[in-house]
Amino acid sequence: MTDVAAILKDIDKLKPISQVTHRVMAIAGNTVSSASDLADIIEYDPALTANLLKVCNSAFFGLARKIDSIHQAVAYLGMDQVVDMVLMDLGSANLKRAQKGYDLREGELWKYSGLSALMARDIAQSKGIGDKHLVFTAALLKDIGKVVLSSHVRNYFDEIGKVIREQNITFRDAEKLIIGVDHAEVGAMAAEKWNLSGRMVDIIRNHHLGAGWNEDDMELAAVYVADTLCMIMGIGVGSDGLAYRFHPNVVEKLHFSETDLQMMMASFGEKIQEVEDLLSNE
Repeated sequence: MTDVAAILKDIDKLKPISQVTHRVMAIAGNTVSSASDLADIIEYDPALTANLLKVCNSAFFGLARKIDSIHQAVAYLGMDQVVDMVLMDLGSANLKRAQKGYDLREGELWKYSGLSALMARDIAQSKGIGDKHLVFTAALLKDIGKVVLSSHVRNYFDEIGKVIREQNITFRDAEKLIIGVDHAEVGAMAAEKWNLSGRMVDIIRNHHLGAGWNEDDMELAAVYVADTLCMIMGIGVGSDGLAYRFHPNVVEKLHFSETDLQMMMASFGEKIQEVEDLLSNE
């Protein structure tokens, strides 16, 4: 077992969440906030503003006119779209790098995280579940712990694989057994350090639905189903592969039929290139 305290110090190497992003998340969760409130906050961050304007003016959106300000961006794209773009920007710096311990090439974890976030948001919106922006952000950041643990998983990969085979346990359980901490726990600790809400921390910690999860937690269920569907589609499948247990009762709780799930995967399969184009502009 490794020195867990030393591993957790590596959380400090992640790019932290800016105060502007925190304020955008607060605005997203406040039903009385206006588009002007959102634009006023974003404009305090020059780097974020520049990146968002670059994305707005990219071929992905194909707008008829150039967008020269965040106020114009919010007016043309709407608050929800701009909030999602801010949250995507939040994840890009940490998630774009290759994670060799999980056999994920540069950009793969970022693509998977972005797609699962979009899918989780769509599930939350279609089912009228809780806060769709919270669900989006939790799905986006749920595997941030892999960025911290990647080198350690690489060093102990043979041992992890051996206990998975011999004890028939999940990849996450094997991480915990061999390394002393798993990627979901590390992700939750990072979220706590970034002063994210307790709700966000809880979803990140439990996104693989370990023992004791609340079966009535529909926000967590939306994140879990999106994660599972992305893996079934072969998106973000690294060395941990499908070494996780499937919980069919979650799908039942969300009232998804097998046809519903197939249609959702088909829909996102058609969107993958568009989403890749969007992420490549981040």
